[in-house]
Amino acid sequence: MSPRERVLAILKGQTPDLVPWFGDLDYWATALIGRGEKPKDFKLSDAYIGWHRDLGVGFYLQGYFPFKVILEKCEVREWSEGNLRRRRIETPYGTLRETWTWLPGSYAEAPTERLIKSAADLPAYRYIHENTHYEPDYLLAEKRRAQVGEMGVVLCYLPKSPLMQMIALDAGVTVVAELFADAPEKLRETIEVVRRSHDAAARIAADSPAEVLMIPENLSSECVGKTLYEMFVGDYQQTWAARIRETGKFSCIHLDGTMKGLLRETCSRGLTFIEALTPAPVGDLEIEKWAEWSGNSHTILWGGIPGVYFTALVTDAEFDRHLKRLLGVMRSAPRYVLGVADQVPPDGLEWHVRRVRELVERYGVY
Repeated sequence: MSPRERVLAILKGQTPDLVPWFGDLDYWATALIGRGEKPKDFKLSDAYIGWHRDLGVGFYLQGYFPFKVILEKCEVREWSEGNLRRRRIETPYGTLRETWTWLPGSYAEAPTERLIKSAADLPAYRYIHENTHYEPDYLLAEKRRAQVGEMGVVLCYLPKSPLMQMIALDAGVTVVAELFADAPEKLRETIEVVRRSHDAAARIAADSPAEVLMIPENLSSECVGKTLYEMFVGDYQQTWAARIRETGKFSCIHLDGTMKGLLRETCSRGLTFIEALTPAPVGDLEIEKWAEWSGNSHTILWGGIPGVYFTALVTDAEFDRHLKRLLGVMRSAPRYVLGVADQVPPDGLEWHVRRVRELVERYGVY
């Protein structure tokens, strides 16, 4: 069977010949491009899929947001200063600013100044979402459908749930916690406004040429406990899981943090699978306990190999031991996909990536 046939079998509740192996190589590829080891257009080229084929890795990421975001009635300025990427949005209710800082050593950027700094910024933030509309942008999905072939599936993103948009990107967990404690009604009102905006974008994403649709939550129960999840996150996931299912497509969320607090809750929302699950010893839950902590639902569990395992910090012997342990569980039932939790890092070793296919072929037979 091909990688595509294997993963589709799992997603449809069938049993393939081997445990499917699908890895997110985007971050690794970014570093290779940055070091001049791959061409600048590598990730959009046919060669990128060929690279997955050569390495024996099924393709599903990177997806993208298949819509254009058009902000009206605001003055927006974006510019760069060295390693800083800045944005300023002027509204009738105030000006919001954010800064993202590029870290050359890690080939990544992170927010170092958030749009929302206090409750005083919420009226402007609501105004932005009240005056945002979306247009379809399906070109990359169509390109991927032509490129991917037997190597995998085409995936696109919905927006994050409004709470995770604020925690992961626009406010940070500290400010959100302060808002929840000191201005709960203002927070709730803001989330309702963002929800209406995100629902409009999600409808466009659901109609895209993608076969799999992800809510890229970056969820972790260290940041979002059961209370916030039930109040602000679960309904968004459940609503869109149902609507995606009606289109005949598959749904998932990205849960790349600690699992014990939320795995059961996310597995009760009707999603096809939960992706980027990180097991102990890096995460908080051993692979043998995933099924129990998921509530024994039919939700597919996707992940298992922490990114650090692809680096020289992990010996070949430990790498093999961990993979054999994972595959011993995953081949016991057709509800698992072997994946990276969550990305092969910039200092990933090609030998370790190639080794996965060898171990799957030996130890991943159902």
